[in-house]
Order: sequence, then structure tokens, then C-alpha cells
Amino acid sequence: MHPRPPRRVVVAGAGIVGLSCAWHLQRHGAEVTVLDRSAVGAGASWGNAGYLCPAMTVPLPEPALLREGLRGLADPDSPLALDPRPSARTAAFLAGFARNATGRRWRRALAALAPLARASLGAFDELVAGGVALRTHEAPIRIGFGHGESTAGLRHELDAVRASGQAVDFGPAEPGAPFSSRIGRVIELRGQRHVDPGQVLGALADAVRARGGRIVEGAAVRAVGYGPGGLQVDTWSGAPHRADAVILATGAWLPELGRAARVRVPVQAGRGYSCTVSLPEPLTTPLYLPAVRVAVTPYRGGARLAGTMEITDRDAPFRQRRLAAILRSVAPLLDGFDAASVRDPWVGPRPLTPDGLPVVGSTRVPGVHVAGGHGMWGLTLGPVTGRLLADQVMTGTRVPELVALDPSRRAGGPQRFNTAPLRVARGMGADDKIENKADELKGKAKQTVGEATDDDELRTEGEVDETKGHLKQAGEKVKDAFKS
Repeated sequence: MHPRPPRRVVVAGAGIVGLSCAWHLQRHGAEVTVLDRSAVGAGASWGNAGYLCPAMTVPLPEPALLREGLRGLADPDSPLALDPRPSARTAAFLAGFARNATGRRWRRALAALAPLARASLGAFDELVAGGVALRTHEAPIRIGFGHGESTAGLRHELDAVRASGQAVDFGPAEPGAPFSSRIGRVIELRGQRHVDPGQVLGALADAVRARGGRIVEGAAVRAVGYGPGGLQVDTWSGAPHRADAVILATGAWLPELGRAARVRVPVQAGRGYSCTVSLPEPLTTPLYLPAVRVAVTPYRGGARLAGTMEITDRDAPFRQRRLAAILRSVAPLLDGFDAASVRDPWVGPRPLTPDGLPVVGSTRVPGVHVAGGHGMWGLTLGPVTGRLLADQVMTGTRVPELVALDPSRRAGGPQRFNTAPLRVARGMGADDKIENKADELKGKAKQTVGEATDDDELRTEGEVDETKGHLKQAGEKVKDAFKS
């Protein structure tokens, strides 16, 4: 016997994931209300690069990025910046991230992402076929490398994506404008698309309203639970919203509501910066500069620059220094770059998880579901996430593609957080120094054996163990965060 489908559904969050859920819920016949703390697309959705790039949709935790993050501790202008004084939750997230940054776990997470990535472009086409007036543009992504920079890492990643079941088409291309003479090699990644994120969000919101859905802006959700009349969503303004089902799609603001719903996967803000600049000639294809981790996309007659990953508080103030670092890194790599033409500066928090997988599915609270934690790939994966979760919510049948994304899984972070204020340590204790040195020596030993036996897995594990030994400043905080 099939369960009765919910008639009224409240979606918290009006970004690409929340609006996609709403549209697909309406396709099943549900009455939908969307609540957002600010406005449509005001979080991470609006200011991102606009890539629709399934071939580059990979888990964030991997050994090279972990090493880069540690180097970034000493360089505030690094593309990957970590808060030098992380909170207990951030330190716990970093510890979980480090545990997942191995080749074996990365490939396992990639296999879990692959079904969503394969269906991502088709999900956009489904929206268009259903009457959503959004526009996508098919174009290759041109990836530029400086003279002497190796392309091996990118090729290895794309080969792994291909092995996961995606059709990945890439090959060498001629350097040239808009790249400067400092770019000596180019790889062209074909079969991808790009969009204007604001146009997509506006079109999707209009489509939800046209089907009778309500979108309430300025309605920050403060609680979800059961009252005298059943399931309800409370905001900081107005009467409670009654519902038969609720979907939490609040991005980097998921932890508070997720904790009440007993979501076990930590979500951490990884803030990205973007702006729009003018170029001498209109940009026709997206670009990527892996050395400085900056994406460049055609945008409203100019070019949108998007980059950096700042692991810090989601509500931290805009840091002009971070945007200036992006501009300085890009200036010598693009012909005719005009730093004085900068407009639309933006910062937004991407919702990251320790294992690099989204958090999508039902929670332990009946009727409450979650859709978030997509990291840098919320735009690419938003519509397919909305379709899969709406199918699961409305039919009551578990969708196979979402099993690995279960909100109740262990994702490498602590099951519970100690949110008590941290004690400021005057110095690292003797036991901690011994433990950190042991991690470092164990890591070096594993690397030596791995190199001698040509065992990549063992070598990678050694790099991670050695990295843990270098995280002395976070040691006491990580221990506190793991206490229940």
C-alpha cells in the first residue's frame, strides 16, 4: 500500500535547489509555499560562476586541496583560505575533511555523485520543456595553463570522471585570446554549458508562481516541528505555515534547522567571491585558470570572475582583500584586463560537507526532508536534486540515486557538536605534541613504503597522516569538538 502523498509542502530556501524542489513538487500536484530569509537567489546561487559543468562536478576533499589549504594558512591571499582561529564546529569539519581527503574515499564519493552529474543537463532541459523560460548556452570550457605548468592533475581527474560513467570529451586546443601570452597550454572541455544565474533563478521563481505557488521573501525560518495542528514551519514574522511535508534547502544556513531534525552531516560555509569586469572583446566561452582557481564566464556583456574558497563564518563581513587577490591573480593571465571596470562585487557562502557529498533525503523527523550541501555545484545539480527529491517525497518510495546522500549518514564529522565556548589554550600539552609528532612520523613512513612499492593509496594515506601532524594549532579545538 502506497502512502498518501502530501498535499501541502513548505520549502525553506529560494535558491536553485529550493526552487527546483518546488517546481517538481508542483508537477506532482502539491500546493507549495517557498520561504526565504532574504530574497530569491540571495545566497550562493546568484553570484556563482554560472557553469553547468557535470564533467568537473567532483568531491571537494582530496589530498592536493588539503595540502593547498595548509599552505594557505600562512597566506591570507591564497585561493583557499582557512580561518586561523576556527570555531569548534569549523575545526571539527576540517578534521572530517582531512579524513576524507584520500584517493580511495574521493573515488567512492565520485561514484555517488556520478548519477546526479550525468542527469544534470537533462534536468535543465526538462525545466525548459515544462515551460520555464530559462536559457542555457552550450560552449566548451577553455582551461589555461602557464608555461611549465602540468596538465596531469586535470587529466587524471577527468579520466576518473569518465571512468565513473560520464561521457567526458576533452583535448588540447590552441592558446590565444582572451588568454595572455603567459598561458602556454589550453585544454578544451567540450559538451558543457553556462548560464546567467540571475536569469535562471528569476525564470524558475516566475514558473513556480505561475503554477500557483507562493514565494514569501523576508521570512526566515526559526523552527520546524509538530504543533497542535500537525507539522508546521515557524518564521520570525507571521503565523505558522501548516504543512504535510517540509523541505529544508537553506544552503549554508542548514545547520540550525538540520540539527533539530537530527541531521548528522555537518555543513560548513565555504565562501566564494565574484565580480563582473569588462574585456576588450566579448567573451564567447567560459574559461578556467586552475593555477589561481578562478572561473571566468560570459556575463551580461562582460565577464564574471568567480573564485576563492574561504572557510570561515558564513556571515563574516565582505573582505575586499579577498576580491583584490582574485583580480591580481587574473590580471596577468587575460589580455586587456581592466581592473578599474569591476562592478557587482559579491560574496556568498557555499554549503560544504566533510565527504564532499550533498545532503539529500528524509530526516529522522517524519515529514521533514533536506536538500543541501552541494558545495560549488549547487547550480549544476540543483534541478536534478529537485526532481529526485520531489519524486521521493511525493511517492514515498526511496530513490536509489539519493541513498548515498542520506542526511543520517556518517560523513567524517562528529555525530554531535560541543557548542560550549572554547577554552583558550596557552600552549600545546606534552601528550598533544607526542600525538602530533607520531602522526607526522607515521605519515612519512607510509609515504616511504608507498613510494618504494609504487602503492598510490598508501602514499596518499601517508600524506594525509603527515598533514594531521601539522594541524597543531587546531588540535585542542578538534578534541573539544568531538566530545559529546
